[in-house]
Amino acid sequence: MNDIIRLLPDALANQIAAGEVVQRPSSVLKELIENAIDANALHITVIIKDAGKILIQVIDDGKGMSDTDARLSFERHATSKIKEPDDLFSIQTFGFRGEALPSIAAVAQVEMVTRRQEDEIGTKIWIEASEFKKQEYVSAPLGTSISVKNLFFNVPARRKFLKGNTVEVKHLVEEFQRVSLAYPAISFRFIHNDQELYTLGAGQLAKRITSILGKNYAQNIVSLEESAQSYHIKGYVGKPEIAKKMRGEQFFFVNNRFIKHPYLHHAVMAAYKGLMAEELFPFYALFIDLPFSMVDVNVHPTKTEVKFEDEKVLYALVLASVKRALGVYAHAPSFDFNQPDLAQFFPVQGSSKAHTNQSSKDISHSPKDTKSKINTNNWEKLYKELEMDRLTDATEDLSLFLGSSEVVEQDDLRLESRANDNFTKTDQSESLKSVSIFQLNLTYIVSKMPSGLLLIDQHAAHFRILYERYLRQHLNQSPVSQRLLFPQELYLQAFELALLLENIDIFRHLGFELEVDQNQQIRVLAVPPECAQLQQFSDLIEHLLHQFQNPHAPDVAPDYLYQIAHSLAKRQAKKHGEVLLPLEMNKIIDELFACEQPNYSPDGQKICVLLDNDAIQMLFLN
Repeated sequence: MNDIIRLLPDALANQIAAGEVVQRPSSVLKELIENAIDANALHITVIIKDAGKILIQVIDDGKGMSDTDARLSFERHATSKIKEPDDLFSIQTFGFRGEALPSIAAVAQVEMVTRRQEDEIGTKIWIEASEFKKQEYVSAPLGTSISVKNLFFNVPARRKFLKGNTVEVKHLVEEFQRVSLAYPAISFRFIHNDQELYTLGAGQLAKRITSILGKNYAQNIVSLEESAQSYHIKGYVGKPEIAKKMRGEQFFFVNNRFIKHPYLHHAVMAAYKGLMAEELFPFYALFIDLPFSMVDVNVHPTKTEVKFEDEKVLYALVLASVKRALGVYAHAPSFDFNQPDLAQFFPVQGSSKAHTNQSSKDISHSPKDTKSKINTNNWEKLYKELEMDRLTDATEDLSLFLGSSEVVEQDDLRLESRANDNFTKTDQSESLKSVSIFQLNLTYIVSKMPSGLLLIDQHAAHFRILYERYLRQHLNQSPVSQRLLFPQELYLQAFELALLLENIDIFRHLGFELEVDQNQQIRVLAVPPECAQLQQFSDLIEHLLHQFQNPHAPDVAPDYLYQIAHSLAKRQAKKHGEVLLPLEMNKIIDELFACEQPNYSPDGQKICVLLDNDAIQMLFLN
């Protein structure tokens, strides 16, 4: 019998290793930027073509490599970072694994040009699909330039599963943001298809944050710094008012390495509890410093998942430091135990425990008893007046609902029943018989019809109406807009701005009128009529941009449009629990049955149900 186990060829082994390291263009960018940082670069330029499918180039002014080191850097398991097993647990740099460059070279065409300070000429190497093509001496500036061309050209199956350009650029920008936030002392540039998206000068972390995320963050971030045991944490958190409904602006760094850690993220979210809606996500950029021996970064091939020696202590430190930062800036309750005893400001005697057990009778004997009674009487009087006003308003609303122009006294309202035979019937009780439309549980529109009762889900119905309206506006290129009395400015990241400009026609067809000035500042001049009641449009437009970043079918324009119309309509549709006037309910019914598909919402939910007269009669038969 022949032997069946054999050693893999180097090229195939490198492709298998590349499956772990090189998942998409952003994986390549991450490895190359980290190598540049390890080379002590002060200026790093990133050049991208066609979302990284054609070119990913990283140019740095670091210390460069000799011709021998340049050649060995493409060999598997070759590294300058590890000499013995213990070094794995005290890694202080990025590029230590030894598989990055050979894995990249296994699935792309790679060109490297590098020169050290002490060398007069540099070295140029060309490798294609792990096959060494040539090495030569060339004139080169100090540092290293690595160009990765035609990614996955020799692995068509991998290339086929890459997402659309918008999605891949989003991932590239995310990796760039993470590294540039971790190293604000390094200057960065990011160029995509000859368009410069980011130019980040060296400076402080706060400046780097505003340069990446927008100048509106300058007044809305709070600094923090705390230490406990061997852990030290510092960074910035965002005020609750700039929290967003989408993730993406949450950054944890451990010894300047970006990580993802759900447990620590929970600590941050716990600190914000009660300060913002539960569906929002705050901004934070938190840097955790600790001895390298107390963290294991080899849990995941991309090194974004780590294990800590004592996660509970770190959790408590993150929670306490964020709450303290928010409390200092008056965004969370904070208690100063150095203040004088609070008891002297209140009519309370004895200890807090004794006060807790006191009855209301005991409290009434405090020195300020008279004033307390007077205040209580005034509050009771005010409460009664407010209650009367509330009842009057309710009566007026009811009379409006019944179609009467006069306010009916509450005691005169009687419903048709044998129990009320001894009472005088009013005209209003008779008018109940003529009610043809009303709202049930602030969720359903109930309409009287000759054949029975029609029940309509108000959210699903309005969702369908707006969805078809937005589609018609775009397909017929006949947008309907409502101009704003005061235009609003938008603060977008450079990538979001480029994405908006790229898809500006879609926004216009939906009814948005946007203006771009010479400083690339966006102003909202007009919006679709359904959006005019909003106070701020930044969340809505960012949500639409998010749809461009995460399309289900990015290369099919019609599907792309349906997604945007779906997203915009769902956000603007009347919600369950929203009060509707009779005029609004009638309008929804009229517009619903003018739709092409009035029976189901764009999500497939049933919109209306007819309860016919026979079905109603059956409810009363034994």
